[in-house]
Amino acid sequence: MTFLISLVIVIGFVLFGAISPELFAKSASKVLGLTTTNFGWFYLIVAFAFLIFCIYLAFSKYGQITLGQDDDEPEYSLPTWFSMLFSAGMGIGLVFWGVAEPVSHYFAPPAGVTGQTTEAASAAMRYVFFHWGLHPWGIYAIIALSLAYFQFRKGAKGLISSTFAPLLGEKVNGPIGRTIDVLSIIATAFGVATSLGLGTLQINGGLSHLFGLASSTTVQIGIIAVITVIFLLSATTGLDKGIKFLSNTNLVVALLLLLLTLILGPTAFLFDTFTSTLGSYLNNLVSMSLRLTPFTQGNWVANWTLFYWAWWIAWAPFVGTFIARVSKGRTIKEFVICVILIPSILSFIWFSVFGGTALHLEIFDQAPIGEAVQKDISTALFLALEQLPWGTILAVVALVLIITFFITSADSATFVLGMLSSDGSLDPSNRVKITWGILQSTIAVVLLLSGGLEGLQTASIVAALPFAIIMVFMCFSLLRALREEERLAKKRRREQAKKLERLLKDV
Repeated sequence: MTFLISLVIVIGFVLFGAISPELFAKSASKVLGLTTTNFGWFYLIVAFAFLIFCIYLAFSKYGQITLGQDDDEPEYSLPTWFSMLFSAGMGIGLVFWGVAEPVSHYFAPPAGVTGQTTEAASAAMRYVFFHWGLHPWGIYAIIALSLAYFQFRKGAKGLISSTFAPLLGEKVNGPIGRTIDVLSIIATAFGVATSLGLGTLQINGGLSHLFGLASSTTVQIGIIAVITVIFLLSATTGLDKGIKFLSNTNLVVALLLLLLTLILGPTAFLFDTFTSTLGSYLNNLVSMSLRLTPFTQGNWVANWTLFYWAWWIAWAPFVGTFIARVSKGRTIKEFVICVILIPSILSFIWFSVFGGTALHLEIFDQAPIGEAVQKDISTALFLALEQLPWGTILAVVALVLIITFFITSADSATFVLGMLSSDGSLDPSNRVKITWGILQSTIAVVLLLSGGLEGLQTASIVAALPFAIIMVFMCFSLLRALREEERLAKKRRREQAKKLERLLKDV
């Protein structure tokens, strides 16, 4: 039933966008305006609250609880586990925005900062750290932690609705639970389609920059079609073959590109950028987390921060389900620290290298990076890399990385959508996975046709709002379950102590 209802709703959106792309774009933009105007504050508060809640759980008395039975061992090694969660969690976005976002902020910084100044460059890097650092991984961790706890420790199904058992009881198996699962699937489908659309734009941009292939909707649809065939072939091979192999490949190629750019770029400048930006980010973390501009009526926060928070929330059921699936046997403390801290640090290094290199080229070498970002944002990375020694080789490596990230994200999402729509099955059928794989790609095509990058951003923000509310209640449900487990554990310890006391008296 969940599969059919979700399928009908998603197909309805696809048909609406395909039949009348202009009306679809206009309607989505109207809903977007209402969402950002009336609920921007809500996105900011819940994203910050999720991060605080995760940190609290890690260092509380619940931190030593295992996500599984007490004697369960982790299913995957740390390097493999990390590469799988990182590939699913960030993927294409890091490569797409690595150059484009810092340069965009440099020319059009937040309110109160003058563009193309030293202050603007510093603010650009600080906000990039903010958008790609602790907050998104805190959002992912909420879903993943809840699912892993209930699935592996309590024996529940691998469904978002299963995490609400402490609040809803048997009602999780009724219409309320089905509604939660349907909303999870819709948020996942549109969140992943947004990422696939971004990846398609950048693959087209790379092919255009390197080989002169035209940037057009026709080419983009062709790219999606080819990649769809590839990721569906991978998806049908299972988790331990296709996704595991692709995730490890992604990490190796990403680290290779990162190291080459660091060595061939302005190395000392990049280390300085990382150090100073990290200090500025930590120093301004709270103020950035709760920053809105009600008195100036500026739209910078809506266009950037709210888009990102909504994008991460829309991705959360997909990434959270996937991370939970590969995290059995970790303690809550180990899980939170690894899931939030390690990927954040790698994101900081990534943006320091690529964003720092782009800003150095723009500010000190007068390279036209800013012009490229304003003209065609998808080509900015390739133009920046070509300014370095071995630039063409670096650009080709970057293109390969985008393609492998694209395949991994789509592959992982197909697996997760299959789980969510197959009653939490850890091994969904190929028929279900292929259905969702084709639909994901179709949504990406429709969003590209109905508004390009703007249409992709709009879809993710709108789809995320209902799921953000679900996540708030999920936190209360998880906390109630942990408190109940602690209460029962104390009761058992008291009973064991009394039993031991009686035995000693008898002796």
